[in-house]
Amino acid sequence: MAAKTILEKLGILADAAKYDASCASSGTTKKSSLGGKGIGSTEGMGICHAYAPDGRCISLLKVLLTNHCIFDCHYCINRKSSNVERARFTPQEVVDLTLNFYRRNYIEGLFLSSGIVKSSNHTMEQMVEVARILREEHDFRGYIHLKTIPEADPQLAHQAGLYADRVSINVELPTDAGLTRLAPDKDARQIEGAMGQVTSDLAENKDARKRFRHAPRFAPAGQSTQMIVGADKASDADIVGKASRLYDSFKLRRVYYSAFSPIPDASAVLPLKRPPLIREHRLYQSDWLMRFYGYKPAEVMQATDADGNLPLDIDPKLAWALKFRESFPVDVNRASREQLLRVPGLGVKAVHKIVASRRHRTLRLDDVAKLTLSITKVRPFICAADWRPVTLTDRADLRSLLAPKTEQLELFTT
Repeated sequence: MAAKTILEKLGILADAAKYDASCASSGTTKKSSLGGKGIGSTEGMGICHAYAPDGRCISLLKVLLTNHCIFDCHYCINRKSSNVERARFTPQEVVDLTLNFYRRNYIEGLFLSSGIVKSSNHTMEQMVEVARILREEHDFRGYIHLKTIPEADPQLAHQAGLYADRVSINVELPTDAGLTRLAPDKDARQIEGAMGQVTSDLAENKDARKRFRHAPRFAPAGQSTQMIVGADKASDADIVGKASRLYDSFKLRRVYYSAFSPIPDASAVLPLKRPPLIREHRLYQSDWLMRFYGYKPAEVMQATDADGNLPLDIDPKLAWALKFRESFPVDVNRASREQLLRVPGLGVKAVHKIVASRRHRTLRLDDVAKLTLSITKVRPFICAADWRPVTLTDRADLRSLLAPKTEQLELFTT
């Protein structure tokens, strides 16, 4: 069989990397490099787009070192029993691709993951070598995100953090039972032990940098993880509870959710179809409520139905408000910031502007309308100088009034 070209390998290994959702470049320190920075490209194999907190589009080369794997996780297209075309990069080939794409302003960084070939330590050594060559031999100052392998030696994960801006370890599934059933080669305690070691390394590095000005940085963008949604029977309440515990225990920068996608030659233990993509979206919204709106995990779980799942027709913030109508309406001129953050339709920025504006004048409904995309959604839950919802908040059909209207689009319209 003829050896594959670099482009052929890139086509295989970039496509194999698309199932990893935890590809984002936010949170790292800014770096400068000779020649300036590019914004990115809209095409090209392996180029994915993420967004920084300031809205900038960041393009990353997202690729696997190899899709060979000694593990047999049922949900993974690259499992050892899968009938897929295999390919493998050398560390130098990944380095060359990264530098060539970077010089052409196609990308601003690298996201590197891998199947496990030979052993966890061997694979992790190869990934660390990619980052080492880029940083030490080429003085590469772009963004690097390495997906580390929990079964590898902790010292290798530590080396990865010294070269990478962010490291991540996938917990894969929300429950230990689901992981045991669908990924028999993986161990939940081992995964969390590896995450705990990274957390410890981050804390030690933070302390070292306070005491020693030139101490090397360790994963300045922190660590993240990913959970697959819909591959097992875990409910949204299970997922929210797991995410909350991970945030608290390991100080994660992000938890990513990836809706299970049916794969070729799928195992019989997997569902036949993927969950609705809106379910993934609702989980991200619930994640936002815990991280930025002051909701406790138990409160987000209160928005779920009898099966522990978030409603698909409305967002979790509105679902919570409808269940706890006694908490509303709140007076936009007197309510605390925490109370205003509970109002459906009011975001963090809108609440900040309300609190700042009411110091100078009494707010009317029109003033609030200028700060939100849908005053219709806000009206039942607030009072203003010229507005009280009276019985609107208690209407039995309030949910149907506020739920987004679904519309069947036509393929051919004039």
